[in-house]
Amino acid sequence: MGASAAQAEKPKHKEVLNIAHRGASAYAPEHTIPSYEMGDRMKGDYIEIDLQMTQDGRLIAMHDETLDRTTDGTGLVKDHTLAEIKKLDAGSWFNKENPQYAKSEYEGLEVPTLEEVIEHFGKNRKYYIETKAPDVYPGMEEKLLEILDRYGLTDKQAFKKNRVLIQSFSQESLMKIQQLNPDIPLIQLLWYETPAQISDEELEGIREYAVGVGPNHEQIDRSYVEKVREHRLEIHPYTVNSQEDMKKLIDWGVTGLFTNHPDRLREVLKDK
Repeated sequence: MGASAAQAEKPKHKEVLNIAHRGASAYAPEHTIPSYEMGDRMKGDYIEIDLQMTQDGRLIAMHDETLDRTTDGTGLVKDHTLAEIKKLDAGSWFNKENPQYAKSEYEGLEVPTLEEVIEHFGKNRKYYIETKAPDVYPGMEEKLLEILDRYGLTDKQAFKKNRVLIQSFSQESLMKIQQLNPDIPLIQLLWYETPAQISDEELEGIREYAVGVGPNHEQIDRSYVEKVREHRLEIHPYTVNSQEDMKKLIDWGVTGLFTNHPDRLREVLKDK
């Protein structure tokens, strides 16, 4: 593809998605209703939800497979029932780690289920959902799609307005979702420990089931972004918290950014 064509592929700045990573997680306890609400107020385009599954098969919003970091509980999520997890405090840890943003109302916050998040925000909000450790949780994809169906997030209107994106590091999980519902747009997450490289063959392979990729931003460069865009894939790097990095990545042509600071990204996009 020539330079002019590649240039034409670049998104307009207003089209860069502002994805509130775990909510506005710099300012409130991640994956809690207040964090998602703050992301909403800061004009995040999507509520980003990581999923884990309880012992009794309920999908909850939590990043880790263990309870220890973000609650006062301990052990694996899969070894606890929803009732047990609901008794845990999912907010006080944040106050201790972030005294400048601590609030008394964060003490005793509950871990929300996926249903509770959708019921709170409604079907007119946009959700960017990650299947975490799907190999640990057989049946997670079926449960996720059943919930999305139930709340009207997989109808034609929802797809038209891009109400749901599903992401995963697991290609197997994404391909399973594609088989269950080929209309849901999927994002292949990627992790690089060294400077990122990706072949045309890999990108074409990803295009068979996904609409884009989500790499860690520290290891990518302009040529990586341009190559992804030449294959007509979206690119949503994570987790971008400095305005300097935001500006650089937008200049390179990314189509969305995950950030713990959706307010900072909103300012950058406003100035472009």
